[in-house]
Amino acid sequence: MATHVITGAGSGIGAEVARRLLDRGDTLYLLARNAGRAKELAARFEGARTLVGDLAEPGRLSWAFEHQALPEEVDSLLHIAGVVELGTVGESTPKLWQATLAANLMAPAELTRLLLPQLRRSRGHVVFANSGAGLRANPEWSAYAASKHGLKALADALRGEEGGNGVRVSSVYPGRTATPMQEKVHRQEGKDYEPARYIPAEAVATSILTALDLPRGAEITDLSVRPGG
Repeated sequence: MATHVITGAGSGIGAEVARRLLDRGDTLYLLARNAGRAKELAARFEGARTLVGDLAEPGRLSWAFEHQALPEEVDSLLHIAGVVELGTVGESTPKLWQATLAANLMAPAELTRLLLPQLRRSRGHVVFANSGAGLRANPEWSAYAASKHGLKALADALRGEEGGNGVRVSSVYPGRTATPMQEKVHRQEGKDYEPARYIPAEAVATSILTALDLPRGAEITDLSVRPGG
């Protein structure tokens, strides 16, 4: 039985990953932004444990964790949460940039730092649910794409630093996926949302678990997921 720490379990890809890991009997620690959200997650995923920490405020994660019981070992840290706000470079304010980088890049870096002792102890695995935007940037996606390009850099550096400690690091780059975030993006774009046109969240979850379940001695470093017929 493995122990996993998961961000973004409230919906979409993260919820599907959490459900599957719980169904196979693993121990889950689900990160929630506040106590109310933690209560909701605990009710939804019976048997899962929760940690409270707001990814929008990465500088406070260390303080938050000092007041909670962390797992002694972490077999996987799954960074699935993320935020997106579209806007041209000319329209995007420092507030938008700071919020995007805090949640999508700085918080994963800090959460990884705080849990590295447990990951090293178990020779664990860090999986970053990145995005196709982590490999290319399109108009009006500058802040989000920059945060995801940075997340790739974080993963690549971490892999080089922690490989000797037995810690594996994988990045998964899904294209547009049928999730509540995608619905929000369509509202920002002023377009109708048709979930059937996009990658099912279940498919991306399978990709993440494929990387996670690869036998030791091998490592999926970068995995792109695209819509298919």
